[in-house]
Amino acid sequence: MEPLVKVENLKKYFPLGRRLWGKSAHSVRAVDGISFDVNAGETLSLVGESGCGKTTTGRLVIRLIEPSHGCIRFKGDDITRHRRKAMRPLRNDLQIIFQDPYSSLSPRMTVKDIIGEGFGRDSGLGSRDKKDRVLEMMSKVGLRPGHFDRYPHEFSGGQRQRIGIARAIISNPDFVVADEPLSALDVSVQAQVINLLFKLKEEFKLSYLFISHDLSVVEHISDRVAVMYLGRLVETATRDRVFQFPRHPYTQALFSAVPRTQVSQQKERIILKGDVPSPVNPPAGCHFHPRCHYSQDICTREPPGFDPVEPDHWVACHFPLKDSKHV
Repeated sequence: MEPLVKVENLKKYFPLGRRLWGKSAHSVRAVDGISFDVNAGETLSLVGESGCGKTTTGRLVIRLIEPSHGCIRFKGDDITRHRRKAMRPLRNDLQIIFQDPYSSLSPRMTVKDIIGEGFGRDSGLGSRDKKDRVLEMMSKVGLRPGHFDRYPHEFSGGQRQRIGIARAIISNPDFVVADEPLSALDVSVQAQVINLLFKLKEEFKLSYLFISHDLSVVEHISDRVAVMYLGRLVETATRDRVFQFPRHPYTQALFSAVPRTQVSQQKERIILKGDVPSPVNPPAGCHFHPRCHYSQDICTREPPGFDPVEPDHWVACHFPLKDSKHV
């Protein structure tokens, strides 16, 4: 069965400065040739350190920003070069929940207008039907009818994020990018929002690209996990497989930091050497080799392919780990 979303060799370079004849002197390689699928009804989590390109990837996939290269397919349709008019009918099916519930909501709009904005221009609904749908969606995300005419500044952070979720879901989309939807919330509220996302996924048959740096949440919510480093994917696998048997050295180090409640589940913490290289001038060969404990000469010269090491488990490494004795 064809995946709902298929991304192939996707790149996004942001130019830095201009030379005399208008050509870019340098570029930030925010996304540097990644490929992945998201199946219908699936949650694919995208994880990695800050600045690795996760948010840029999410916005590229739903065409909020233009890719520099590559292919994005939605339900088999190549939407990579669709112009604004061609994308308009797809906007109801491709939605995003933003990270910051403070800056993503207009302070001049009431809740009814913010959530109703999710209908788009071509909903075909009258004003009464829109009001009923907004009230229904408010109830589903845990907001009261009395919130209908209030402004964002009158709500807590958790309530604002619920407004943002309602705006994204009201058009009944097929695919939602959840861009770190919990990071700006108190810990006490995060569990409530996670459960809400679960409930909405089941009720509306949603597929999520869930972007996060909180690996404990990722372990709880994901079907599959994709690990990103300096603009490239280094590993993808099912949730259980990637947490129990990481095959890339970066994944191994990243997941060793996940706190465990049971002593038997605790892992030896792996400290990476050095700092994350600049995306303006990434290392030759494997981007991770300057920090890798297992780096060899070929790693400094040739970028590894992104190859399967077992069914539904892909790794970009010349020497993928064969056991998990360190984690």
